[in-house]
Amino acid sequence: MENKDSRTFEINPKIEMKKVRFINRYGITLVGDLYLPENYEDKKNPAVIVAGPFGAVKEQASGLYAQELAARGFVSIAFDPSFGGESGGEVRNTASPDIFTEDYSAAVDYIGLLPYVDRERIGAVGICGLSGMAITAAGTDTRIKAVATFSMYDMSRDMSKGHMDYYTEEQRNKIKKYLGDQRWKDAENGTFALGNHEIAFDEDNEPVTGMMEIPEELPEGADPAFAAFYNYYAVRAKHPRAVNFVSSWIATMPVSFWNFPLMANIKEVSPRPILLVAGEKAHSRYYSEDAYAAASEPKELVIVPGADHVDLYDNMKKIPFDKLEQFFNTNLR
Repeated sequence: MENKDSRTFEINPKIEMKKVRFINRYGITLVGDLYLPENYEDKKNPAVIVAGPFGAVKEQASGLYAQELAARGFVSIAFDPSFGGESGGEVRNTASPDIFTEDYSAAVDYIGLLPYVDRERIGAVGICGLSGMAITAAGTDTRIKAVATFSMYDMSRDMSKGHMDYYTEEQRNKIKKYLGDQRWKDAENGTFALGNHEIAFDEDNEPVTGMMEIPEELPEGADPAFAAFYNYYAVRAKHPRAVNFVSSWIATMPVSFWNFPLMANIKEVSPRPILLVAGEKAHSRYYSEDAYAAASEPKELVIVPGADHVDLYDNMKKIPFDKLEQFFNTNLR
């Protein structure tokens, strides 16, 4: 384990951070960074759990959020989900909608036992691809009193239907055949090949498989969404333990997300509140809008003017932290 601080954002020297470990219901040891507000030991504090984006690590966006929430008076934890970062679990570079959801509840277990945390005032934040797990966890785990998402991606929907649900039935069948064939190869080889969790199609309408190719420089005329991801993960917030723009996911990882849709219980978060925040220009904006339509009251949708998807990872001028603070202050009373 690294001893040096590898956080990719500006560190607030007033906020103490502690490395912590806790175990989820599957026996996997999770590692988190616990952020502590000033004078936290003098009272019972509200707490917030943060994770995401999908394929990121706690030294990236989730850590930034946790640090900022601590600066605003919340005991906060940013954790690495199972199978990635500093957390345990084999095989590496894989993901599970169930286990990632369980990881949120395991973080509730941990933070709610701290002597300076009020276990009746615990909230959760999901960023990008962990948004679906945060909401799913809140739907069942009533210890989570309020949940907020930023730049939501519904990973089950994304993998099984494609961006904006563009997959045809023929394309879905081709992806399922590819995943089945890849499982035969993995079983025969006794290893797990790497691949891409978001399957595109070539000019012959065949699945594009294999690991993501990471260019040394951003190509001219690159798709704006790809450019935004590249500039974050490969440039200003690059981290060796992340999956995104560093490695790739296990090729057969999408199977579980096809099998188990996220957020089927979104209505059951009510009467606890949901806050959904998306950028006006985000290619993912529709996920937040559709989740808002599906959720029961109390709920709120905030569209950040001029922001794209990745702006809500680390752009301090565009992330509405005042709104998030107000949301938790109101609902974690």
